[in-house]
Order: sequence, then C-alpha cells, then structure tokens
Amino acid sequence: MNIAGLVRLSFELDDALLTAASTPVDSGKAEGRRFVPMNGRDIKGREEQMKDVRQFVEARGGTYIYTYEEPDTSAWKRRRVRLPGGRIAYRVQRPVLEAAFDDLKHGITPDGQRIDGLIVYDIDRLTRDNRNLEDAIEVVENFRRPIIDITGTLDLLTDNGRTVARILVATSNKQSADTARRVKRKHRAMKEAGLTTGGPRPIGWNADKKTLNHSEAEKIRIAARRILEGGSPFTIAAEWNRTGFATPKGNKWTGYTIRYILRNPRICGYSYRSASVFDPLTGAENRRVEVVYDEGGEPILGHWDKILEPETWKDLVAILGENPEPGAGHNARKYLSTGTLRCGKNDCGAPLRATKAPNRAKKPAGFFYYVCPSKSSGKGCGGITIDGPETDKAVKNLVIAKYELEAQRRKAILKPQRWAHEEELARLQEDIADWKEQRSARLVSKEAFFEFIAEADAKERALLRDRIKYERRTRGAVEQPIDLRAIWDDLSLTEKRGYIEATLTAIVVASAVGRGRPVRERLTPLYRHKE
Repeated sequence: MNIAGLVRLSFELDDALLTAASTPVDSGKAEGRRFVPMNGRDIKGREEQMKDVRQFVEARGGTYIYTYEEPDTSAWKRRRVRLPGGRIAYRVQRPVLEAAFDDLKHGITPDGQRIDGLIVYDIDRLTRDNRNLEDAIEVVENFRRPIIDITGTLDLLTDNGRTVARILVATSNKQSADTARRVKRKHRAMKEAGLTTGGPRPIGWNADKKTLNHSEAEKIRIAARRILEGGSPFTIAAEWNRTGFATPKGNKWTGYTIRYILRNPRICGYSYRSASVFDPLTGAENRRVEVVYDEGGEPILGHWDKILEPETWKDLVAILGENPEPGAGHNARKYLSTGTLRCGKNDCGAPLRATKAPNRAKKPAGFFYYVCPSKSSGKGCGGITIDGPETDKAVKNLVIAKYELEAQRRKAILKPQRWAHEEELARLQEDIADWKEQRSARLVSKEAFFEFIAEADAKERALLRDRIKYERRTRGAVEQPIDLRAIWDDLSLTEKRGYIEATLTAIVVASAVGRGRPVRERLTPLYRHKE
C-alpha cells in the first residue's frame, strides 16, 4: 500500500507545562513568565514525526510516498470565516488537512502518485475538532482509504473504533479549552497588575517593553501632534515608509497601524487589553484596544514609561476613535481621481475607473482615460469617457483653489469665540469624578456605576471630539497655512488623494458635447461642507 504521512506542528499549550509555568520562571527576559509550545507530549518536531511514521509504514511492508506538512497549525483554535452562502461562522482552519482528505478521495497525491491511506503520529496530530474527525470518518467509510496512527489509538474502520475516536477527540478538545481558559485568566490577571505579556516589542519601547526607545517615541509624539492639527494617519504612514522607518517586525506602515498605535492606551502609561466587537448585521468582527480599569473605575497604570500624557491621548482617541473619516486617502488606488469622479449621464452616477489607452489610439506611453463601466458589468452605463491626465490637472487646480479660498476665509477670523459646550463638558467630568468617589466608598453598586460610566464616557468622547474639531478650526485661523500649490508635486499619491477627499465628496463628469470642449467645463465639483 502507498501511504502518505501528516505532520503537524502545533503551538497549543500543554496543560502540564502550563501548570509548571504558573509561577515565575527565569527566562532571561525582563518579564519572567513563559509558556512552552508543545508538538505532542512524547515528540519534539517535524523530523521525528516523519521518521517514526515512515519506519512504521515500511516495517509493515508498505511504501511511504508523501508528507503533508502543517507548520504552526492548531487543531483546536477556531477562526471567523465566511461560508460559501455568505453566512459567518467559526471553524478550525486546516487547509492542508482538507487537501489531504481530497487527495485520499481521488486516490492521487499532489505529485501524481497513487495514495491508499494516511498515517499520523497519534490522534492528537490528526485533530482536536469533531468536525475534522467526521470528515476523516467520511473518507474512511465512503472512500475506503484508511487513516491510522502509530500508537494504535486511532481506528476509524469499525463502529467501536469510531466511537472511541469521537470520545478521545472530545476529551482533547476539552483539554485545549481548559488550557486556553487558564491562559486567558493568567493574561487578565497580569493586565490587572499592570504587567506586560508576550508578543513582539511595541513601537516606541526597547526590547524590555518598559524603557523608551527615544527616537521612536519622538516620532510617535510628532505623529500625535500632526493628527491633532488635522493630519491623516495614512499620510504619516506614507512619510514613514518613504524615509525607511519600519515597524518592529520590519514591515511597512499603513494608516491602520498608525491608528492602532496612537489609540493604544499603552502610549500614555495605561494598562490595556484587546477586545472584539461582533456586528451581527454586517458579520464584521472589529478588534480594538481598551483601557483596563480597577474596581473604582480608575485606569490601571502599567509598569512602563509613557510617551504621551493621558490628556493628549484622550484627544487622539476622540479623533481616531471611530471609522476613518473622509480625507484619509487610505485606499490603494493608482490614479489620482478614481473614487472621486462620477458619471453624470442619464442619472447613472457610477464611479469612473481608469483604463489605459489602447495601442491603436496612438497616445503617449502611460496615457489613460477615466471611463464609466459598461452596462454588461452591471456597474455603470458605459457612456462617459474623459482624458485622464487633463482631468487630473483640473482636479488638482480645483482642490488647490478651494484650499486657498478656505485659507483666506480662516485668516478673516480675527477673534475665535469660546467653545459653546465648555461648561457642559466640565459638568459631565465633575459627575464622572463624583461617581468614581462614590464607587470607591462603596456607596453605589458596581452595576449602577458601570452603567453610568458607559453612557457618560460615550458622551464625554463625543464632546471632546467636538472640542478638538473646534480648536483645529480656530488654530487654522491664526496659523500660517501651507502653500499647497508649491508643495503639490512633491506630495505622494496618498497625500494628494488625502487633500482631494478632504475637499470634495465627488466630481460629476458630463458628456462631451462638440469637439475641443475643455475638460474643466465637463466637471462639476461637489465640495464637502466645512464645519
């Protein structure tokens, strides 16, 4: 028989190792506690698994023909997936195992050899999830391809063997769940004590995760000031990438990673934790980082140096706390005006896309058009085509002219008025402080306290956002605006798109009427209303 092997290396924690590591262990690092990944209780790695399963097959007269490798793969942990019908579900993701099952059904390995069965080291290497086990049983029962292990615990050929396998997998599943619960509880306790946990070095700190990396910390402070003054996270990301400054893992920055580090309470010295929010309407799962509070409602201070003051960080969160605002310039488009231009024919309104000019048009290299998608695509009417480079020039001039007009308008404001909701915010913050004092004195219940705090915090964030926007407008009235016309050609595409999206909601492109009509006359800009 031709037998293939399945080798899985897992980073699920061994329960015995977890118990042994429940007290501090000297790991040679700043934070003591560590957990050791397991690859099976009595094996250590890929080579040993391959050696043992090969010897088992060949000792019984079989031919070992192929190895399916699953590096760093959990047989228990579920991840969010979208099923073919669009429904959201949580499943153990094992693409290599699923491919092995498909090969068994067809009787051919990826390199074209005949395959008669599959062997694993033990049942834990095959699965800890009942869905995967039932898939394996289907292969054995209906396609007559045996799946065995070298320990003799896996028998899917008989009813009794399948029953025992289901019991063993259910037991292994519970062990993994228990271990995960203990790890989660330990991490929560460490967060509540203000200690750091595992993971890569956070940007702004040294390898000990406590002391500041001063050059990185200063970059974060500068980025924070730019955001408070109206800058875009995506523009900052483009600038950092352009200067060669990378993440601690050596990756490029994106606007989303900039938002993440600036919203993280760690930068102001607060202990923090990750949280997931599932939207049942959209099926989206959004992860965020939130402050860890003590029972009195006060933020727990972490045992590391802070980069920003808490008040500055709260102002940042007030700006970045919601979805990306218009003007972020965060898309990956390659053309300046895509996403902004709209078809103005027959109430179509479809966004125009860029397309390169065909060779028969005899245009210069790189020439392109903005066109409305065809009717057959179901996304447009196909009735609009406009010169791409000339349109980009016109859009540039529209944005610069509007920016200069707004700069003149801001300079005309001689004396900014006091923010109208200052007293409302002060009263709300006094109420929050009073409730915290009452909770510390145990005069109100925990339930009543957190119900009030949840509503009050949301209202405080809304007021802070409004105040920051007001301050940004009044600051702009007295500061010298940049000369956008002078610096435009030196900006990256992301930065240019940021200015376009901050200025315009859309540009409607009319049909061409007569030859020689200037591109500018076909464009109707729809400007964003400034606050």
